[in-house]
Amino acid sequence: MKVVSQLPRKIREIEHTWIGMPDGTRLAARIWLPEDAGDHPVPGILEYIPYRKRDGTRLRDEIHHRYFAAHGYACVRVDIRGSGDSEGVLGDEYLQQELEDGVAVIRWIASQPWCSGSVGMMGISWGGFNGLQIAAMQPPALRAVVTVCSTDDRYADDVHYMGGCLLGDNLSWASTMFAFNSLPPDPAIVGDQWRKLWQQRLEGSGLWLQIWLEHQHRDDYWRHGSICENFAAVQIPVMTVSGWADGYSNAVLRLLANLSAPRLGLIGPWSHKYPHSGVPGPAIGFLQECLRWWDKWLKGIETGIMQEPMLRAWMMESMPPTTFYHQRYGRWVSEATWPSSEISAQRYRFAPYRLTSTETPVAEVPLTVRSPLSVGLFAGKWCSYSATPDLPHDQREEDGGALTFTSDPLEAPLEILGAPVAALTVAADRPVAMIAVRLSDVQPDDKATRVTYGVLNLTHRDGHANPIPLEPGKRYRVRVQLNDIAQSFPQGHRLRISISTSYFPIAWPPPEPVRLTIIAGASELILPRRPPREESVAFAEPEGAANGARKALSETHHNWRVIRDLAEDRSTLEVIDDDGYFQLEDVDLTLRNKAEEWYSYQGDDFSSVRGETLWRRGIRRGEWDVETITHTALSCNPSHFRLSAELDAYENEELSYSRYWDIDIERNLV
Repeated sequence: MKVVSQLPRKIREIEHTWIGMPDGTRLAARIWLPEDAGDHPVPGILEYIPYRKRDGTRLRDEIHHRYFAAHGYACVRVDIRGSGDSEGVLGDEYLQQELEDGVAVIRWIASQPWCSGSVGMMGISWGGFNGLQIAAMQPPALRAVVTVCSTDDRYADDVHYMGGCLLGDNLSWASTMFAFNSLPPDPAIVGDQWRKLWQQRLEGSGLWLQIWLEHQHRDDYWRHGSICENFAAVQIPVMTVSGWADGYSNAVLRLLANLSAPRLGLIGPWSHKYPHSGVPGPAIGFLQECLRWWDKWLKGIETGIMQEPMLRAWMMESMPPTTFYHQRYGRWVSEATWPSSEISAQRYRFAPYRLTSTETPVAEVPLTVRSPLSVGLFAGKWCSYSATPDLPHDQREEDGGALTFTSDPLEAPLEILGAPVAALTVAADRPVAMIAVRLSDVQPDDKATRVTYGVLNLTHRDGHANPIPLEPGKRYRVRVQLNDIAQSFPQGHRLRISISTSYFPIAWPPPEPVRLTIIAGASELILPRRPPREESVAFAEPEGAANGARKALSETHHNWRVIRDLAEDRSTLEVIDDDGYFQLEDVDLTLRNKAEEWYSYQGDDFSSVRGETLWRRGIRRGEWDVETITHTALSCNPSHFRLSAELDAYENEELSYSRYWDIDIERNLV
């Protein structure tokens, strides 16, 4: 990313200010605005997240908020109630209190003498979620949203459940927030009350994983905050953005298809990152695109952005499989509207172990699979952060435990854009079963790169609200929708569908091993074929403002390791994300962040499946020194999940708070 040293306007930065809520709670904010905004008011841009403005997202915030401020906007970065330096307690994601606070913050911004009265919201992940959710509440001053790596559906398309299957990232994400919520505010901001506020958080934030495990089906808990329940409530313009390596790319096409307000979609090759720092590359000049958006909808300046196609997406070209890409080969493509009339269905019939054309007659043949728990060890992460080698490995490592169907070499290149669907006739020998379906690009040397995948809890075949057990041996017609993707398959390559009955730790396995029957001749693959065409889609090079210094004080360590203990017949996936010690020099804070995760099982024992996380976080300035250690473990038997967790908080190396949880939660067709 190019650092722009000569920005167009001088700016003023307010390191901290309080924003009062109607109940008296104060939220902490950091503000960047043009130096002359008091005399010449400008629109506001709000980013509203719980990741600690003072130290957590400080450097990232400075890159884009300084940039926008220098182009005529007042940028306000607010810590959600109970996070960072804000008062109160944060007890869960997207609570109604959080959304009402957000409306109050927008009202406060619009009323400031430096604000023109128009406000936009932007954010990635949590900030993208609540941008959509608050837009649905229709605060008058909110005029447009940029939502990055977010979703409209909190149950079916978030970190918790996928296709009715419990995601391993549910544990990982709960552990992340467990660690974040354990940290105190900065005494330099809140003064002597820091210890009182810290104690309130330690005692009141709770164990979010317990909440999420107690809601295993789509109920009112998940409907709250899911704007897909009423798309019409969002009446302002929305730019929706994600990447193919992110966990939230599906939402972009759904939002384009279902919103009625002006909207644009952008999907690159990136992981869970802003596109101006996107990895895998190429990164793009995303901040310039945002300026065109804000100028249009907050200032009324015609920038031509709404003359762009509704969707711009990175069409990925074939690449050998690897767990980390610096760059993804491909090109930008566009669609004037979405859904696009250019997309047609390319169908393949399942024959025994082969994908054939639909013109080829295929008799019905039952084929069975009972996958080992090892299928999934090389699957990578549900949502890639590109901080570790977290993309899928060569799929030949996984296909030995799966039922595979491979096409003949392609006679011509094939491009797809959208969601592949496996329409299957299946039967299972147990009342609770899952199915994982992977689409891979098989190269002439037989290496297999996973293109996309989907999972389905078969008890959810008719919906997520009221799952129904399977009748063992009975045939069912099911549709497994794979994640949206844009992919070009070269001539001479082959398509492969791989079907397994487990996919751990991407998804938690069913209560016991399952033998699944797939009926070849009565099953098909439907691909969203897009004919290639000549077009010109381009973006400026990424740029942003200069940010503060981060001084490394120790080495970092990021890795994924698969450990096979053959003596004990135990397999473990170990994930290490260690940022070491580092210093933020402009606020004189030394920080320590280390996360470790382990996902394991023994032999073919489905009751041995276990996920475990350990976080260490520390903050120090002079004689002020705090550290928290959070440990979470999730295991199971056929009838229950067992959740244990521990939180230890230290002040100046002395234990000041400790709490332990040990909880059984009944499995309900999961």
